[in-house]
Amino acid sequence: MKIGNYNVVSVETGRFALDGGAMFGVVPKTLWNRTNPADEKNRIDLALRSLLLFNKDKVILVDTGIGQKWAEKHKDIYKIDFKKYNIENSLKKFGFTKEDVTDVILTHLHFDHTGGSTFVDENGETQLSFPNATHFINKRNWEHALSPTDRDKASFVKEDFYPIFEKGKLKIIEEITGVFENIEFVISDGHTIGMQLVKVSDKENTLIYCADLIPTSSHIPVPFVMGYDIQPLITVEEKKKVLAQAVREDWILFFEHDPIGEACKVKLENGKFSAGERISLN
Repeated sequence: MKIGNYNVVSVETGRFALDGGAMFGVVPKTLWNRTNPADEKNRIDLALRSLLLFNKDKVILVDTGIGQKWAEKHKDIYKIDFKKYNIENSLKKFGFTKEDVTDVILTHLHFDHTGGSTFVDENGETQLSFPNATHFINKRNWEHALSPTDRDKASFVKEDFYPIFEKGKLKIIEEITGVFENIEFVISDGHTIGMQLVKVSDKENTLIYCADLIPTSSHIPVPFVMGYDIQPLITVEEKKKVLAQAVREDWILFFEHDPIGEACKVKLENGKFSAGERISLN
C-alpha cells in the first residue's frame, strides 16, 4: 500500500499468547472464545505485528515486538514463538536489514511492544537491535514507564528501553504532528499513560496503527476492553472517538495483535461498531 510518499507494509516479529480473560476483561468467555479460542491454559494466540514505512530517505518501524531476551520459563508462560515469524526475515522480504532502519516509533513501552528494541550479545551485554535508528516515545509514557504503578509495573522491562536512552538514540517527544511527513500521533491514556497511536494519511487513504487501544479486530465492539487497561472507562471513550472517525472518514484499522488479519475497515450498524472489509497491505 502507498500512503503519501511511503510504502506501507506489515511485518511480523513473532507470535505469543496471553490469558483470554485478561485480553477481554469483563466480556464473558462464551462470547470471546468464538473468535479467539483459548488453549488448555486459557491463553489465546496473538500476533506481534509491526508496521514498516519506507521511501528513498526513510525506513520507519512502528513497534519492535517482544524480543528474544526471555528465559525458557517465560517463553513457556507466554507461548513465545519465532519459528514462523521473526523481524530479520520479515525485513528481508522488503530488502532491509535491522541496520537499515532509520527510525523506530514506539507506541508505548510495554514489553510486547518494545522488547525487540534490544538484545543481549555473546558477551552478555545489552545492545540496540536497530543501532542506526532514532527511537521516538511520548514523554508521558516515558515518565510513566520509569515510575509505573504496582498494577502495571510488570509490563515495563527496563532492559527493553533504557539502553536506548543511555546510548543517545531515544527522542522523547510531546508533539503529535510535524515529526514525520504524513504521520500524526493520536494520544491514548486508557491502556497506559501517553500511548501514541500512529496515523498515516494522505488525501486518499488513512491508516491508524491501533496498538493496544484496539489490539485485535475482535476488540472493535466498544465494551470489549482489556483487563490490562489501567483506565478502562477512558479506553471506552477513546474507542468511541476513534471508531466514529474511522467510519466517517473511511479509515483502515491496523491491528498489532490480531492472529488472523492485519487490518480492516469499520462498520456502524444499529449503533454498534464491528469489523468490516478485511484489508491486506502486502
